Amino acid sequence: MKLLPETAGPRLIARRGAPSARALAGLDALLVMAPLTRQFNASLPQLARWRQLHAREAASAGTVRHSRLANPRQTLAVIGYCNAEASAFELLSLAGRMLRPCTEARVEKIAILDLRSDADSPKRLEALIAAAFAHGFEMPAERSKPSTRKALRQIEVFGATLPDLPRAKATATATNLVRHLTALPPNLLNAAAYRKVLGTLAKRHGLTLQWHTEAMLLKLGAGAFLAVSRGNPQRDAGIAKLSYRPTRASKAAPDITLVGKGIVFDTGGTNLKPHRGMLDMHTDMSGSAVALSTLIALAELKAPVAVDAWLAITENSIGPHAYRPQEIVRAANGVTIQVIHTDAEGRMVLADTLALAARTKPCVIVDFATLTGACVYALTDRMSGVFTNRDSLAPVLEQAGRASGERVWNFPLYQDYDTDIDSRVADVAQCAVDGKGDHILAARFLRKFVPEDIAWVHVDLASATRGGGLAHVPTEITGFGARFALDLILNQQLLRQARLP
Repeated sequence: MKLLPETAGPRLIARRGAPSARALAGLDALLVMAPLTRQFNASLPQLARWRQLHAREAASAGTVRHSRLANPRQTLAVIGYCNAEASAFELLSLAGRMLRPCTEARVEKIAILDLRSDADSPKRLEALIAAAFAHGFEMPAERSKPSTRKALRQIEVFGATLPDLPRAKATATATNLVRHLTALPPNLLNAAAYRKVLGTLAKRHGLTLQWHTEAMLLKLGAGAFLAVSRGNPQRDAGIAKLSYRPTRASKAAPDITLVGKGIVFDTGGTNLKPHRGMLDMHTDMSGSAVALSTLIALAELKAPVAVDAWLAITENSIGPHAYRPQEIVRAANGVTIQVIHTDAEGRMVLADTLALAARTKPCVIVDFATLTGACVYALTDRMSGVFTNRDSLAPVLEQAGRASGERVWNFPLYQDYDTDIDSRVADVAQCAVDGKGDHILAARFLRKFVPEDIAWVHVDLASATRGGGLAHVPTEITGFGARFALDLILNQQLLRQARLP
């Protein structure tokens, strides 16, 4: 099993118009997004076969049909139907259903086509690209017999108006990197291995990397992070800072700082989790994978924005030195914390990471974390929660969720919630004794480690995992967050609104 994916995914080729009979004969599958109309109007080879497939029965939005064409390759023909006003999430979900027959058929070379020629055609094609990358991706596994599955090697994109293919590929690749890293078992992706991964990726993508060891963090006063890490059997935990600058002459201060929770395994600590609660806690580092993958995609696209990523990487282990309830620790910004529950470790490591990241004076900080079960209970695992200290950013966040198909809901962050985490012995309690509204209280806690003059967004990744997958992603580990983050940053509304007084 490899720490990093072996390939960057299939090759994307732009084509104008529709595939010819000769081109079709070289394809394993052709996927067509079609409108809900009685007639199937398209300039396609074997049009009679396509019309026969279309006329089987009345279709509704989201319907997918497939058959084989009468050529030597027996090319798989797939039709998916959508309304003109379909949302990005609906398009991704439809695209995911269209790719299922291709996965079962083990295709290597496919083409995609949208029958409409309107302003939204690139969105529909991009959804198919995202689904193809997701379904064609081999998740990490270690079996005695190697997989015989054929890899998807090529996607030909047909249409009059095509999407931004480099951006589509970078976004899909970022999502797959999140999925890969999140799926790695904890005996393979421990803190030391994660540091090695970061070094490899930094060198590959021209990023700078600084690793803050526990000794360095002690000097920086990062008592909240160190409280969590001290229970680990190895002294290899740390906070990583990776930086991307569009040019060598770029200013040192970042425009945007991404922060990610990287708990590579979470036992719950002294407040030990039960079996079901602990079973999948190797995925508790998904927030760090989102921040990392987003940074890499921005570097690949040479985005004109200076970005840092700070990743809090440690285990939350049980042992004789593990931190305990009622301890009082001091964070890097001087705020003292009364520990209530050791399984609220995510907000502890983020507290110091946010405080240290804030010292670089970014315009805006966005953090990603699988932080609370309360957010899952509030929203289910179909969408994720967002919080912000700037009211003007709330519509920007929700719009990015709608546009990317990774839906988010903005929660309240009113000051009076602080009474639930008041402490008699410290500046703040780590959490409340009960779990009521814990996603809001966790955000109120984190806000204390971001100066008021810095715009801040907190993303509680309720959708990092979902049984049966989500939208276009077929696996339980969804990679949620990278699409959202890239839309938020590349569409430039985040920085524009964050800079307003």
